[in-house]
Amino acid sequence: MTNELLQDLEWRGLLYQQTDAEGMAKVLSEQSVSLYCGVDPTADSLHIGHIVPFLTLRRFQQAGHRPIVLVGGATGMIGDPSGRSEERQLQTVEQIDKNVQGIRGQLERIFDFSKDGNGAQLVNNRDWIGSMDTIEFLRDYGKLINVNYMLAKDTIASRLETGISFTEFAYTLIQGIDYNHLYNHYNCRVQVGGSDQWGNITTGLEVIRKTHEEETKAFGITIPLVTKADGTKFGKTAGGAVWLDATKTSPYEFYQFWINAADADVVKYLKIFTFLSHEEIDALAVSVEEEPHLRKAQKALAEEMTRLIHGQEALEQAIRITAALFSGDLKALSAEEMKDAFKDVPSIEMAKEDKNIVDVLVEAAISPSKRQAREDVTNGAISVNGEKITDVAYVVDAKDRLDDAFSIVRRGKKKYHMVKFV
Repeated sequence: MTNELLQDLEWRGLLYQQTDAEGMAKVLSEQSVSLYCGVDPTADSLHIGHIVPFLTLRRFQQAGHRPIVLVGGATGMIGDPSGRSEERQLQTVEQIDKNVQGIRGQLERIFDFSKDGNGAQLVNNRDWIGSMDTIEFLRDYGKLINVNYMLAKDTIASRLETGISFTEFAYTLIQGIDYNHLYNHYNCRVQVGGSDQWGNITTGLEVIRKTHEEETKAFGITIPLVTKADGTKFGKTAGGAVWLDATKTSPYEFYQFWINAADADVVKYLKIFTFLSHEEIDALAVSVEEEPHLRKAQKALAEEMTRLIHGQEALEQAIRITAALFSGDLKALSAEEMKDAFKDVPSIEMAKEDKNIVDVLVEAAISPSKRQAREDVTNGAISVNGEKITDVAYVVDAKDRLDDAFSIVRRGKKKYHMVKFV
């Protein structure tokens, strides 16, 4: 099973660096082990850039190993210098606790946390770091790692010119304490992380080596950075990051992100993010080549990811909104679904009063003039909430105000506007 797992990870492009590939393969084949991956609660939600190592850890769980998911209640108060050119803004304990709770719920969608067998464990490093005093830290751990060793880390070396505080300088050692703690108390043998975590992972292995007399059997692997075929950053949209929190990125927006994947990227994303089999992905790859207009691969990717993160009901809602927008039949949507679908279209506020459709079109800058507005109406180019309006005497009133707050006006086939009534 272990050989099959590692071969699968290789096929999916999920193995970047390994501290000892042969030794790790041997340990994994001999017994079921615990592995861990951590995240600092710098926000109250993860975004899709965070989840690749966790999805990889889930693959180990499916192969019979036990995942430990670490939320950094302590390290989150310090700040990881990895990938940054300046110091992080420190957060309050209250904000960190709020963030931990938000992230916890999202991780519970990815992992099986059942008490039986190899159910995942969620740990918070504040439980062991928070009680450690300064002298204990300096005597027990500060003596283990040479300053020159830390200065050689890319994350620290890259900050020497611009400056790095002792707080962030010490981060890699504190994460090393985490791995040592999990090695001692949870029999944790492997740390999984993104490629930017290589320095922190190897520091952890150094701490373990120096605190144990026996030969240690601990390993580290990193996952390559996910990139788009055109070289632009993965996981960003015009509106910013794609969050797992439905209040930050709605299930419909989440679904749309994946379904809009480029043909050049979609097969790679299927391998990295989904748990579809090799045969299923290979069949979808053929579809991309032979019938790209059907977008079967993109639909499979969007469905798998939305179901995993938001559940079946949210997936069905996202599909319903997508179908309604494609057909133009907005009447099939609820007011809440319309608000979700059109929150990024041009919008304008208007007084909550009955008003002729021509005046609405001009005041909302949907049509450039009254003459053009009348032509748009008589030509059947205007719809309000999915209902075509052809009478220039039509009055937009309470019946057209969804939730008594907004209307969706369409001009032509694809130009939507939201009119907010105040």
